[in-house]
Amino acid sequence: MCGIAGFIGRKALPVEKTSRALFRMRNRGPDGQKIRTFSIQAGGSIHLLHSRLSILDLDPRSDQPMERDECHLVFNGEIYNYLELKTELEALGRMFSTTSDTEVLLQAYLEFGPRCVEKFEGMWAFAIWDSRKQVLFISRDRFGEKPLYFAERPEGLYFASESGILRTLADWKPEVNLNQVRRYLTQGYKSLYKHREGFWTGIQELPSGHSAEISRDKRLRIWRHWDSVPPPIRERHRSEILEEIRHTLIKSVKIRLRSDVPLAFCLSGGVDSAALVSIAVKEFNCRATAFSILDKDPRYDESDNMRATIEDLQIPWQTIQLSTEGSLERLRDLVAYHDAPVATMTYLVHSMLSEEINRGGFKVAFSGTSADELFTGYYDHYILHLAEMKNAGGDREWRKAWKSHILPTVRNPCFQDPDLYAKDPRAREHIYDHQDLFRSTLREPWQESFREDDYGQSLLRNRMLNELFAENTPVALHEDDLNSMRYSVENRSPYLDTELFKAAYTIPTGELIQDGHAKAVLRDSVKGILNDQVRLDRRKKGFNASLNSLFPMKDPAFRGFLQDDASPLAELVDWKVIEPWLDVDPAPNHIGKFLFNLINLRLFFEVAN
Repeated sequence: MCGIAGFIGRKALPVEKTSRALFRMRNRGPDGQKIRTFSIQAGGSIHLLHSRLSILDLDPRSDQPMERDECHLVFNGEIYNYLELKTELEALGRMFSTTSDTEVLLQAYLEFGPRCVEKFEGMWAFAIWDSRKQVLFISRDRFGEKPLYFAERPEGLYFASESGILRTLADWKPEVNLNQVRRYLTQGYKSLYKHREGFWTGIQELPSGHSAEISRDKRLRIWRHWDSVPPPIRERHRSEILEEIRHTLIKSVKIRLRSDVPLAFCLSGGVDSAALVSIAVKEFNCRATAFSILDKDPRYDESDNMRATIEDLQIPWQTIQLSTEGSLERLRDLVAYHDAPVATMTYLVHSMLSEEINRGGFKVAFSGTSADELFTGYYDHYILHLAEMKNAGGDREWRKAWKSHILPTVRNPCFQDPDLYAKDPRAREHIYDHQDLFRSTLREPWQESFREDDYGQSLLRNRMLNELFAENTPVALHEDDLNSMRYSVENRSPYLDTELFKAAYTIPTGELIQDGHAKAVLRDSVKGILNDQVRLDRRKKGFNASLNSLFPMKDPAFRGFLQDDASPLAELVDWKVIEPWLDVDPAPNHIGKFLFNLINLRLFFEVAN
């Protein structure tokens, strides 16, 4: 994990610009920073900037930019299958002078060209200046674990791991994208990746699963290097399904344990994270340390399940107790570092874990991101599943289990109707929860319809794929990357494995939810590895926190800050509509999320101005 940035254009950038950008990258790579500048034969210059967080081959010989055969690489991420790929390249005659995955990536490019990315299992955002062909090749991994921003300006093209780094390198202050601001405030985080826009006008992200070339005439060509449509469902015996998922998940964890530094695991009370650390410890004798957040709010307290995992594995466990102390200052720091509002309260809490992991001397942390999007897990998945089972010939068994085990725990009224999707397969109002209410807080009318992609899959699977590629996972990866990098920690997500993704999406729909258990296949596949208290727990609390446990909403000074008439936020919202919500304690989930977004925008406008 590192930071990268660069520029290709008509003339060289001043040293002051590149130096400031490199300084801004220091959190992403405190172990070494370098800049290389090259002349373009047709006229112009290219700059490559890199800051290194040393994870594999800690020797300076693996510093970047790395050069082999007139090709120069800056790389952020990990190629987890680098050992297997290195063996393949050596058989083809390639020679290596390091033990890093960085050199394997570069040698793969030299051997296979831009199609080298088809060989990689991992997370990446990289740029290669091929001086032989006079082209800049850039690429981003399949799921978008590693970010890569770019902007086309009159003087040339800039790219970077973060929008703030890009703006610093370009010495540019673009306008705030008020459409994205309104989406965030009224529709919430699930709307943020529905459009190829961000919070800054003119700055884009290279889409996940895409590569690009900038040729000597400075023209940009972007193409998809991975087709995200999964293979078709395969009917087979349940025992075969469980064996395939167990084998593939264990293999995914195995290659992601490759590291020359100690490993930490983020641990909640759910199956996702607990399964990963249990596999690491029991299957590979990993010397893991777990880190958890504890919340006194009973809606989010999972401490009993966390303790069950720790007692089962007998590993070190470090915990953080939530409080309102310092939350505003932490959020101000995060918004400035993210160069954007923080998506949800979850990621404010996650930053506390990242800081504690860094304080413990760790550079690598594992998380359970996207298990829900592969194996089911959200409350609407149960209702979607019931609709599919009904259409397939009968849902009596699943409906009975849902009524007994799930309905008593559901707070959202939408998901208390088992026939929601049977009656209307297009029902999506809950995704932008209470958006009409939140739009009423805007001073100027604004409206945008819900949209989703059609992957040609079943009702449930199509919804899960939209969550994976356009709603939940892109936001989670964006926030995880920035939170981790703020504290110089690399985040790894074993559920985002190409083989595991393909295997999960071939599971017959009826197998996904059993006896009221979402993730039934995942739960059964880790039987004997994960303790049964966690494995068989149907509750879904999520890695979250309550607004009132983080911010002093009734404090007059805090309210004065939030409602400051001098802030551009006062021009955007009508405080007369919002003020009564500030007194509600505890705030209902939808109100708490809205107020958290409001606090973020108050801080973001400080950055923008």
